[in-house]
Amino acid sequence: METADVQGATNDEPAEPVFGDGLFRQKRKKGKYRVVPPPIPALEAPVADTHAHVQMLADPAAELARCAVHGVGFVACVVDPSEDGDDRGYGELAGWREGATARAGAYADGVRGQMAGECETTEGGSERDEAAVSAVPTCDLLGLRVPDVRFIVGVHPHNAKDYEGARGRLRELLADPRTAALGEIGLDYHYDLSPRDVQRQVFRDQIRLAKEAGLPIALHVREAHDDAFAILGEEGFPAAGTLLHCFNLDEVEVARWVEAGCFVAFGGPLTFKAADDVRRAAARVPRNRLLTETDSPYMTPEPMRGMPCGPAHTVFTAACLAEVLGCAAGAQRQQLLEQLMANARGLLDRAPTAWQLAYGKGDDAR
Repeated sequence: METADVQGATNDEPAEPVFGDGLFRQKRKKGKYRVVPPPIPALEAPVADTHAHVQMLADPAAELARCAVHGVGFVACVVDPSEDGDDRGYGELAGWREGATARAGAYADGVRGQMAGECETTEGGSERDEAAVSAVPTCDLLGLRVPDVRFIVGVHPHNAKDYEGARGRLRELLADPRTAALGEIGLDYHYDLSPRDVQRQVFRDQIRLAKEAGLPIALHVREAHDDAFAILGEEGFPAAGTLLHCFNLDEVEVARWVEAGCFVAFGGPLTFKAADDVRRAAARVPRNRLLTETDSPYMTPEPMRGMPCGPAHTVFTAACLAEVLGCAAGAQRQQLLEQLMANARGLLDRAPTAWQLAYGKGDDAR
Protein backbone atom coordinates (compact mmCIF):
# COMPACT_ATOMS: atom_id res chain seq x y z
CA MET A 1 0.00 0.00 0.00
CA GLU A 2 1.39 3.40 -0.99
CA THR A 3 1.63 6.33 1.38
CA ALA A 4 1.31 10.04 0.76
CA ASP A 5 2.29 13.10 2.79
CA VAL A 6 -0.09 16.04 2.53
CA GLN A 7 1.82 19.30 2.48
CA GLY A 8 0.63 22.88 2.43
CA ALA A 9 -2.98 22.15 3.33
CA THR A 10 -5.18 25.05 4.34
CA ASN A 11 -8.55 25.26 6.07
CA ASP A 12 -10.18 26.21 2.78
CA GLU A 13 -8.58 23.75 0.38
CA PRO A 14 -6.53 20.64 1.17
CA ALA A 15 -3.25 20.25 -0.67
CA GLU A 16 -2.62 17.42 -3.09
CA PRO A 17 -0.78 14.50 -1.50
CA VAL A 18 2.92 14.13 -2.27
CA PHE A 19 3.60 10.56 -3.37
CA GLY A 20 7.00 9.09 -2.60
CA ASP A 21 7.39 6.93 -5.69
CA GLY A 22 7.94 7.11 -9.45
CA LEU A 23 4.36 6.67 -10.63
CA PHE A 24 2.04 9.02 -12.50
CA ARG A 25 -1.47 9.59 -11.19
CA GLN A 26 -4.84 10.93 -12.19
CA LYS A 27 -7.11 12.46 -9.58
CA ARG A 28 -10.46 10.78 -9.19
CA LYS A 29 -13.49 11.31 -6.96
CA LYS A 30 -13.62 10.93 -3.19
CA GLY A 31 -9.91 11.43 -2.61
CA LYS A 32 -8.81 8.55 -4.80
CA TYR A 33 -5.98 8.50 -7.33
CA ARG A 34 -5.59 6.16 -10.30
CA VAL A 35 -2.12 5.19 -11.49
CA VAL A 36 -1.57 6.25 -15.10
CA PRO A 37 0.91 4.27 -17.21
CA PRO A 38 3.65 6.04 -19.14
CA PRO A 39 3.19 6.23 -22.92
CA ILE A 40 2.53 2.87 -24.57
CA PRO A 41 4.70 1.67 -26.26
CA ALA A 42 7.48 3.18 -24.15
CA LEU A 43 9.42 6.05 -25.69
CA GLU A 44 12.49 5.00 -27.64
CA ALA A 45 14.84 7.81 -26.57
CA PRO A 46 15.24 10.29 -23.70
CA VAL A 47 13.36 13.58 -23.74
CA ALA A 48 14.03 17.12 -22.46
CA ASP A 49 12.00 19.49 -20.31
CA THR A 50 13.14 22.94 -21.43
CA HIS A 51 11.07 24.89 -18.88
CA ALA A 52 10.39 23.74 -15.31
CA HIS A 53 10.18 25.63 -12.03
CA VAL A 54 11.81 22.78 -10.13
CA GLN A 55 12.31 24.88 -7.00
CA MET A 56 8.54 25.34 -6.75
CA LEU A 57 7.83 21.61 -6.57
CA ALA A 58 6.99 20.00 -3.24
CA ASP A 59 9.90 17.54 -3.48
CA PRO A 60 12.43 18.43 -6.22
CA ALA A 61 14.62 15.40 -5.47
CA ALA A 62 11.65 13.09 -5.97
CA GLU A 63 10.79 14.78 -9.26
CA LEU A 64 14.34 14.36 -10.58
CA ALA A 65 14.26 10.71 -9.51
CA ARG A 66 11.07 10.27 -11.54
CA CYS A 67 12.89 11.80 -14.50
CA ALA A 68 15.62 9.17 -14.15
CA VAL A 69 13.00 6.43 -14.14
CA HIS A 70 10.99 7.71 -17.10
CA GLY A 71 13.74 8.85 -19.43
CA VAL A 72 13.86 12.63 -19.03
CA GLY A 73 17.53 13.33 -19.63
CA PHE A 74 17.68 17.13 -19.50
CA VAL A 75 15.82 19.75 -17.45
CA ALA A 76 16.04 23.55 -17.64
CA CYS A 77 15.12 25.05 -14.26
CA VAL A 78 13.63 28.55 -14.46
CA VAL A 79 14.45 30.97 -11.62
CA ASP A 80 13.37 34.57 -11.00
CA PRO A 81 15.76 36.53 -8.73
CA SER A 82 13.01 39.00 -7.84
CA GLU A 83 10.98 36.34 -6.04
CA ASP A 84 13.24 33.31 -5.49
CA GLY A 85 15.72 33.51 -2.65
CA ASP A 86 19.45 33.38 -3.30
CA ASP A 87 19.60 29.62 -2.74
CA ARG A 88 16.47 28.65 -4.67
CA GLY A 89 17.62 26.30 -7.36
CA TYR A 90 21.29 27.16 -7.72
CA GLY A 91 22.20 26.50 -4.10
CA GLU A 92 19.91 23.49 -3.80
CA LEU A 93 20.77 21.61 -6.99
CA ALA A 94 23.53 19.42 -5.54
CA GLY A 95 21.21 18.28 -2.75
CA TRP A 96 18.38 17.59 -5.18
CA ARG A 97 20.65 15.46 -7.33
CA GLU A 98 22.01 13.53 -4.37
CA GLY A 99 18.49 12.82 -3.12
CA ALA A 100 17.31 11.82 -6.59
CA THR A 101 20.21 9.42 -7.07
CA ALA A 102 19.46 7.77 -3.75
CA ARG A 103 15.79 7.22 -4.65
CA ALA A 104 15.93 6.34 -8.35
CA GLY A 105 16.53 2.62 -7.92
CA ALA A 106 13.65 2.15 -5.49
CA TYR A 107 11.39 4.28 -7.67
CA ALA A 108 12.21 2.13 -10.71
CA ASP A 109 11.50 -1.07 -8.79
CA GLY A 110 8.22 0.38 -7.62
CA VAL A 111 7.18 1.34 -11.14
CA ARG A 112 8.01 -2.11 -12.49
CA GLY A 113 6.10 -3.76 -9.67
CA GLN A 114 3.09 -1.48 -9.83
CA MET A 115 2.75 -1.76 -13.57
CA ALA A 116 2.61 -5.52 -13.18
CA GLY A 117 0.11 -5.51 -10.34
CA GLU A 118 -2.47 -3.41 -8.62
CA CYS A 119 -3.04 0.33 -8.67
CA GLU A 120 -3.47 1.38 -5.05
CA THR A 121 -5.50 4.40 -3.99
CA THR A 122 -4.72 6.73 -1.12
CA GLU A 123 -7.64 5.29 0.85
CA GLY A 124 -6.28 1.77 0.76
CA GLY A 125 -8.60 0.33 -1.87
CA SER A 126 -7.39 -1.17 -5.14
CA GLU A 127 -8.53 -1.47 -8.71
CA ARG A 128 -7.17 -3.13 -11.82
CA ASP A 129 -5.94 -0.94 -14.64
CA GLU A 130 -5.30 -3.06 -17.70
CA ALA A 131 -3.43 -0.28 -19.51
CA ALA A 132 -1.06 0.06 -16.57
CA VAL A 133 -0.52 -3.69 -16.42
CA SER A 134 0.41 -3.78 -20.12
CA ALA A 135 2.74 -0.75 -19.99
CA VAL A 136 6.44 -1.21 -20.61
CA PRO A 137 8.33 0.94 -18.09
CA THR A 138 11.13 3.13 -19.42
CA CYS A 139 13.24 2.55 -16.32
CA ASP A 140 16.32 1.43 -18.25
CA LEU A 141 16.34 4.17 -20.89
CA LEU A 142 18.88 6.32 -19.03
CA GLY A 143 20.31 3.66 -16.76
CA LEU A 144 18.56 5.53 -13.91
CA ARG A 145 20.83 8.53 -14.45
CA VAL A 146 19.53 11.74 -12.91
CA PRO A 147 18.98 14.35 -15.66
CA ASP A 148 21.41 17.11 -16.45
CA VAL A 149 20.07 20.40 -15.09
CA ARG A 150 20.80 23.89 -16.41
CA PHE A 151 19.26 27.18 -15.33
CA ILE A 152 17.26 29.88 -17.05
CA VAL A 153 17.19 33.06 -15.00
CA GLY A 154 15.32 36.32 -15.54
CA VAL A 155 12.65 38.64 -14.18
CA HIS A 156 9.16 37.55 -15.21
CA PRO A 157 6.89 40.26 -16.65
CA HIS A 158 4.65 39.87 -13.58
CA ASN A 159 7.60 41.10 -11.51
CA ALA A 160 8.81 43.87 -13.83
CA LYS A 161 7.90 46.44 -11.16
CA ASP A 162 10.60 44.86 -8.95
CA TYR A 163 13.27 44.68 -11.65
CA GLU A 164 15.62 47.40 -10.45
CA GLY A 165 16.06 45.73 -7.09
CA ALA A 166 16.80 42.37 -8.72
CA ARG A 167 19.01 43.47 -11.62
CA GLY A 168 22.30 43.14 -9.74
CA ARG A 169 21.51 39.62 -8.58
CA LEU A 170 20.34 38.75 -12.09
CA ARG A 171 23.75 39.68 -13.50
CA GLU A 172 25.47 37.54 -10.88
CA LEU A 173 23.34 34.52 -11.73
CA LEU A 174 23.81 35.04 -15.47
CA ALA A 175 27.55 34.80 -14.86
CA ASP A 176 27.17 31.36 -13.28
CA PRO A 177 28.30 28.83 -15.94
CA ARG A 178 25.27 26.66 -15.14
CA THR A 179 23.03 29.40 -16.55
CA ALA A 180 21.95 28.57 -20.09
CA ALA A 181 19.56 31.42 -20.97
CA LEU A 182 17.92 34.63 -19.76
CA GLY A 183 14.23 34.17 -19.05
CA GLU A 184 11.44 33.88 -18.70
CA ILE A 185 11.04 37.42 -19.94
CA GLY A 186 8.48 39.21 -22.06
CA LEU A 187 5.02 40.71 -21.69
CA ASP A 188 1.86 39.55 -19.91
CA TYR A 189 -1.19 41.68 -20.64
CA HIS A 190 -3.61 39.13 -19.21
CA TYR A 191 -2.91 39.71 -15.52
CA ASP A 192 -1.14 43.10 -15.78
CA LEU A 193 0.60 42.54 -12.45
CA SER A 194 3.14 45.16 -13.50
CA PRO A 195 2.30 48.30 -15.53
CA ARG A 196 2.58 47.65 -19.24
CA ASP A 197 5.05 50.45 -19.88
CA VAL A 198 7.28 49.03 -17.15
CA GLN A 199 6.96 45.55 -18.63
CA ARG A 200 8.05 46.83 -22.03
CA GLN A 201 11.09 48.69 -20.68
CA VAL A 202 12.21 45.75 -18.54
CA PHE A 203 11.78 43.44 -21.52
CA ARG A 204 14.04 45.67 -23.60
CA ASP A 205 16.66 45.86 -20.88
CA GLN A 206 16.78 42.09 -20.45
CA ILE A 207 17.09 41.53 -24.20
CA ARG A 208 20.11 43.83 -24.17
CA LEU A 209 21.54 42.04 -21.14
CA ALA A 210 21.18 38.66 -22.85
CA LYS A 211 23.05 39.99 -25.85
CA GLU A 212 25.82 41.31 -23.63
CA ALA A 213 26.11 37.90 -21.96
CA GLY A 214 25.92 36.02 -25.27
CA LEU A 215 22.95 33.98 -24.05
CA PRO A 216 19.62 33.00 -25.61
CA ILE A 217 16.34 34.30 -24.22
CA ALA A 218 13.24 32.37 -23.12
CA LEU A 219 10.01 34.26 -23.67
CA HIS A 220 6.79 34.47 -21.69
CA VAL A 221 4.19 36.23 -23.84
CA ARG A 222 0.49 36.30 -23.04
CA GLU A 223 -2.06 38.39 -24.92
CA ALA A 224 0.82 40.63 -26.02
CA HIS A 225 2.37 38.91 -29.03
CA ASP A 226 2.19 41.95 -31.32
CA ASP A 227 4.02 44.20 -28.86
CA ALA A 228 6.58 41.52 -27.97
CA PHE A 229 7.35 40.78 -31.60
CA ALA A 230 7.67 44.50 -32.37
CA ILE A 231 10.09 45.05 -29.48
CA LEU A 232 12.22 42.12 -30.60
CA GLY A 233 12.19 43.52 -34.11
CA GLU A 234 13.45 46.86 -32.81
CA GLU A 235 16.02 45.45 -30.37
CA GLY A 236 17.01 42.52 -32.57
CA PHE A 237 16.55 38.86 -31.82
CA PRO A 238 19.62 37.62 -29.88
CA ALA A 239 22.12 35.78 -32.05
CA ALA A 240 22.31 33.04 -29.39
CA GLY A 241 18.65 32.19 -29.96
CA THR A 242 15.09 32.86 -28.85
CA LEU A 243 12.79 30.30 -27.24
CA LEU A 244 9.05 30.96 -27.32
CA HIS A 245 7.85 29.21 -24.18
CA CYS A 246 4.46 27.52 -23.70
CA PHE A 247 3.05 28.15 -27.15
CA ASN A 248 -0.73 27.71 -27.04
CA LEU A 249 -2.03 29.72 -30.01
CA ASP A 250 -2.65 28.87 -33.67
CA GLU A 251 -0.62 28.19 -36.80
CA VAL A 252 -1.07 31.75 -38.06
CA GLU A 253 0.62 33.20 -34.97
CA VAL A 254 3.42 30.64 -34.87
CA ALA A 255 4.41 31.33 -38.48
CA ARG A 256 6.06 34.72 -37.86
CA TRP A 257 8.03 33.43 -34.88
CA VAL A 258 9.31 30.50 -36.93
CA GLU A 259 10.22 32.86 -39.77
CA ALA A 260 12.20 34.94 -37.25
CA GLY A 261 14.22 31.83 -36.36
CA CYS A 262 12.73 31.13 -32.94
CA PHE A 263 12.54 27.81 -31.19
CA VAL A 264 8.98 26.98 -30.14
CA ALA A 265 8.29 24.93 -27.01
CA PHE A 266 5.12 22.92 -26.46
CA GLY A 267 3.94 21.64 -23.10
CA GLY A 268 0.76 20.32 -21.55
CA PRO A 269 -1.63 22.44 -23.67
CA LEU A 270 -0.61 20.37 -26.72
CA THR A 271 -2.41 17.41 -25.13
CA PHE A 272 -5.60 19.22 -24.09
CA LYS A 273 -8.71 17.89 -25.76
CA ALA A 274 -9.85 21.24 -27.17
CA ALA A 275 -6.38 22.31 -28.38
CA ASP A 276 -6.65 21.45 -32.07
CA ASP A 277 -5.24 24.88 -32.99
CA VAL A 278 -2.15 24.24 -30.89
CA ARG A 279 -1.59 20.86 -32.51
CA ARG A 280 -1.92 22.37 -35.98
CA ALA A 281 0.61 25.04 -34.94
CA ALA A 282 3.07 22.38 -33.76
CA ALA A 283 2.84 20.69 -37.14
CA ARG A 284 3.96 23.96 -38.79
CA VAL A 285 7.20 24.27 -36.82
CA PRO A 286 10.32 22.83 -38.48
CA ARG A 287 11.58 19.87 -36.52
CA ASN A 288 14.92 21.49 -35.84
CA ARG A 289 13.06 24.30 -33.99
CA LEU A 290 10.73 22.18 -31.86
CA LEU A 291 11.10 21.77 -28.09
CA THR A 292 9.20 20.01 -25.32
CA GLU A 293 8.57 21.41 -21.84
CA THR A 294 6.25 21.22 -18.84
CA ASP A 295 6.16 24.62 -17.05
CA SER A 296 6.07 22.55 -13.84
CA PRO A 297 4.26 22.73 -11.50
CA TYR A 298 1.67 24.08 -13.94
CA MET A 299 0.12 22.91 -17.22
CA THR A 300 -0.08 19.20 -16.41
CA PRO A 301 -0.73 17.20 -19.59
CA GLU A 302 -3.64 14.86 -20.19
CA PRO A 303 -4.68 12.55 -18.68
CA MET A 304 -3.36 13.98 -15.38
CA ARG A 305 -4.85 17.48 -15.53
CA GLY A 306 -5.68 18.65 -12.04
CA MET A 307 -2.53 17.12 -10.55
CA PRO A 308 0.72 19.03 -9.92
CA CYS A 309 3.03 18.75 -12.92
CA GLY A 310 6.64 17.57 -12.75
CA PRO A 311 9.41 17.38 -15.37
CA ALA A 312 8.79 13.65 -15.83
CA HIS A 313 5.39 14.50 -17.35
CA THR A 314 7.32 15.60 -20.45
CA VAL A 315 7.03 12.03 -21.72
CA PHE A 316 3.30 12.51 -22.33
CA THR A 317 3.81 15.73 -24.30
CA ALA A 318 6.61 14.13 -26.34
CA ALA A 319 4.39 11.15 -27.17
CA CYS A 320 1.56 13.50 -28.18
CA LEU A 321 3.90 15.59 -30.34
CA ALA A 322 5.09 12.46 -32.13
CA GLU A 323 1.49 11.54 -32.86
CA VAL A 324 0.72 15.05 -34.11
CA LEU A 325 3.67 14.85 -36.49
CA GLY A 326 2.73 11.38 -37.72
CA CYS A 327 5.78 9.64 -36.24
CA ALA A 328 4.86 6.05 -35.51
CA ALA A 329 6.31 4.27 -32.49
CA GLY A 330 9.63 2.71 -33.32
CA ALA A 331 12.31 4.11 -35.61
CA GLN A 332 10.27 7.14 -36.73
CA ARG A 333 9.50 8.28 -33.22
CA GLN A 334 13.03 7.59 -32.04
CA GLN A 335 14.40 9.85 -34.77
CA LEU A 336 12.04 12.65 -33.71
CA LEU A 337 12.89 12.27 -30.01
CA GLU A 338 16.60 12.38 -30.78
CA GLN A 339 16.05 15.55 -32.80
CA LEU A 340 14.10 17.16 -29.95
CA MET A 341 16.88 16.34 -27.49
CA ALA A 342 19.50 17.71 -29.87
CA ASN A 343 17.47 20.90 -30.20
CA ALA A 344 17.24 21.31 -26.43
CA ARG A 345 20.89 20.65 -25.75
CA GLY A 346 22.05 22.72 -28.71
CA LEU A 347 20.19 25.74 -27.35
CA LEU A 348 20.40 25.26 -23.58
CA ASP A 349 23.36 23.00 -22.83
CA ARG A 350 26.23 24.91 -24.43
CA ALA A 351 29.67 25.68 -23.04
CA PRO A 352 29.94 28.90 -20.99
CA THR A 353 30.03 32.08 -23.04
CA ALA A 354 33.07 34.34 -23.18
CA TRP A 355 31.18 36.79 -20.96
CA GLN A 356 30.48 34.08 -18.40
CA LEU A 357 34.10 32.94 -18.42
CA ALA A 358 35.24 36.50 -17.87
CA TYR A 359 32.82 37.37 -15.08
CA GLY A 360 31.44 34.06 -13.79
CA LYS A 361 31.83 32.51 -10.41
CA GLY A 362 30.83 29.17 -8.92
CA ASP A 363 31.18 25.56 -9.94
CA ASP A 364 29.68 23.88 -12.98
CA ALA A 365 27.80 21.22 -11.02
CA ARG A 366 25.40 19.86 -13.57
